[in-house]
Amino acid sequence: MRIVAALGGNALLRRGEPLDAAVQIAHVREAVRGLAALADGNELIVTHGNGPQVGLLAIESAADPELSAPYPLDVLGAATQGMIGYWLIRELRRALPGREVVALLTETLVDPADPAFRNPTKFIGRGYPPAEARRMREDRGWAMRQDGRMWRRVVPSPEPRDILELPTMRRLVDGGCVVIAAGGGGVPVDPDHHGVEAVVDKDLTAALLAERLKADTLMLLTDVPAVMRDHGTVNARPIRAITPDRLRAMDLPSGSMGPKAEAACGFAEHRPGAVAVIGSLADAPALLAGGAGTRIEAP
Repeated sequence: MRIVAALGGNALLRRGEPLDAAVQIAHVREAVRGLAALADGNELIVTHGNGPQVGLLAIESAADPELSAPYPLDVLGAATQGMIGYWLIRELRRALPGREVVALLTETLVDPADPAFRNPTKFIGRGYPPAEARRMREDRGWAMRQDGRMWRRVVPSPEPRDILELPTMRRLVDGGCVVIAAGGGGVPVDPDHHGVEAVVDKDLTAALLAERLKADTLMLLTDVPAVMRDHGTVNARPIRAITPDRLRAMDLPSGSMGPKAEAACGFAEHRPGAVAVIGSLADAPALLAGGAGTRIEAP
């Protein structure tokens, strides 16, 4: 079976935790336990988020007195692919002795005319109290939006149109490699191969990757056990199976479950007979077997 597994941000960092390397490496080790189980007897492609990491690098770059201008987001996205890819490679090789593992720097094609550039929505970096957020907006020109009780930077998140390294990726997967790719949604580039100041949604890129690689299963791994009906109420209960039409009809939060649901629906619709699953990373083997999470299949 060919599986694309997309690690949510919680796989590396949980809300409120420091961005220390030791904290993130510990979470990577936890994540790899589930990924190693998925890789047993299967072809596996792993993607991951990078919101906290690219946000931290952006803050450091903006504050560095040695720089005449901060590094652009596409460059910082590439840096996070290398850092997180290295951590995943190291732990996966320990967990899968004898299996080839490679991290592939991945570029994602976006349309410069995408309306997302006029409406930044992608959260990156840490949260700020209102007064500090206002200073960031004034001093650095950042767009800021409220996220719970705090305010965070938001950047454009255009739709992924293509993944430039797909032919290479396909050869690696066909050859039996476990491939780590499209981290942080991929480095956004325009049709002329110029970097773009944006962060692509990693779940949408994972769905495109799974579709183009003809994956049998797309797994969107997060910190909740399933998509919940009546979420946030005493009547909340998990949805075990649902069609794309019915999932799209639900009012899911745009900042969390909404993009995952849209990615799952798009994949299920474009790959008849394939399955998308949303659920907890801790339940990865059970998700694959159909015993946990929410399965999305086209009728």
